[in-house]
Amino acid sequence: MSYGSVFAEGLFARKVVVVTGGGSGIGRCTAHELAALGAHVVLVGRKLEKLQGVHEEIAIDGGASSFAVCDIRQEESVKALVASVLEQQGRIDGLVNNAGGQFMTPLEAISARGWEAVVNTNLTGGFLMARECYLQGMGKTGGAIVNIVADMWGSMPGMGHSGAARAGMVSFTETAALEWAAKGVRVNAVAPGYIASSGMDNYPAAVAPMLREMTKTIPAGRFGTEAETSAAIVFLLSPASAFISGSTLRVDGARPQARMGWPMRVPDAKTQQRDAVKPFNGFHRAITPKIFQEAA
Repeated sequence: MSYGSVFAEGLFARKVVVVTGGGSGIGRCTAHELAALGAHVVLVGRKLEKLQGVHEEIAIDGGASSFAVCDIRQEESVKALVASVLEQQGRIDGLVNNAGGQFMTPLEAISARGWEAVVNTNLTGGFLMARECYLQGMGKTGGAIVNIVADMWGSMPGMGHSGAARAGMVSFTETAALEWAAKGVRVNAVAPGYIASSGMDNYPAAVAPMLREMTKTIPAGRFGTEAETSAAIVFLLSPASAFISGSTLRVDGARPQARMGWPMRVPDAKTQQRDAVKPFNGFHRAITPKIFQEAA
């Protein structure tokens, strides 16, 4: 089997795209799709074994990739990473700022250290990666950056540190799009809503029932897939979005529009299979999160 992308074969031939958080979840899926479309994908993350695993998968599928361990929160490490990629690959055409992470806790229980850890990962790290790709490469050649944020419209109760960081990244996206446009660099963001991704496996087992119940709060009546998120990212990296910059593309099944005073009416199983709304599962190596495996 191979990746079932909706985009044209060879769309990213001879392009080099860096994907942070490329060892799992949405990053892994996006890396596979980009590689299937001809890109050389540079996988970046903190866990060597995960990066090696995705690198091997891509090679088996006939794609090209390399990998590098880096803590994107560390400025000097980021500078060295980008310099190394340019030395080895000669260019950076795209950056997917996907690395992130958070933990569930109410605001009053978040320590300064915990707050800083989440903000540094979800905001500062993304800024450092984008800045260095611009300074060392894209400022001379042009390119496209896609920052992965989150569904923080209407707040993120239980993860206020992440909501604040993601909102900051949306603002950074808009500012960078303006400041870097003169050098031919586009900067956009993708905001995934509730996506059935392996990242859910990092949450405590006690929250699994709550996560499964979340489908009742989504007008589309289901979780999104990693491939649906990847398709949005790939579009914003592609030539088809040449006049799009400073935008945030939501991939959330209209969840932020759910509100009190309007009855929640989700599609039944038959309606969900209509071509316009049925799930897109182009990722041939997708892994169902454990919480949904258990439910099955």
